[in-house]
Amino acid sequence: MVTGSPSFRLAYVPGVMPNKWVRLWHERVPDVPLVLTQVPAANADDLVRDRDVDAVLLRLPIDRTGLHAIPLYTETTVVVVPKDHLVTAADEISVDDLADDVVLHPHDDTLDWQQPPGQPAVDRPATTADAVELVAAGVGLLVVPKSLARLHHRKDLTFRPVVDAPESRVALSWRENETTDLMEQFIGIVRGRTVNSTRGRPPEPKRDRADAGGRKPAAGSRQRRGSGGPHRGRRGKPRRRS
Repeated sequence: MVTGSPSFRLAYVPGVMPNKWVRLWHERVPDVPLVLTQVPAANADDLVRDRDVDAVLLRLPIDRTGLHAIPLYTETTVVVVPKDHLVTAADEISVDDLADDVVLHPHDDTLDWQQPPGQPAVDRPATTADAVELVAAGVGLLVVPKSLARLHHRKDLTFRPVVDAPESRVALSWRENETTDLMEQFIGIVRGRTVNSTRGRPPEPKRDRADAGGRKPAAGSRQRRGSGGPHRGRRGKPRRRS
């Protein structure tokens, strides 16, 4: 059993699906409850920095001051559009294809744009959820990680991949110098280590073959199979007695 905190507090941002990791936690550490909390994407890193949670699953980039961050996977970026939009005629598009459209840029956007695509809206929506409602109202389009497009799915909207847009990387973050036993356990789970993982355990040295007296055989010497002494070569034919 891993000892330490009486519980492990894990936060995650919208769109991230931690269910598999939570299930493995319950199987491997049944005596330590995992407290799961969904938090807004904005300032999710501050929650772990301020010790409100032990770790957080979030999207990069973040301010890594005082934090560790392990990238776990990269998401496809898509554009969310009404089902009758011209974009739906293609299987995938590029950023240039959005040049003439109003593209909403919510304040909780985590895509690392040098310059957001399309034409800017009059006002920036507060959240991705608000932006999806505006797409449905015909105000503009929205470029987001695919998991968020699925999270905010509506029957009147669809999405297409944007091949040259920045991609979202989901990461596990926790405080520097506070990698507890429980934290190590969760790191192992998200990295796919098995229960019997030997991480951190040095490999056993190869044992040298020794003779019956416990001495290491001299370089170049050979031992007879099934004998404790050295091999002395092939005997000659016995002399015939006269």
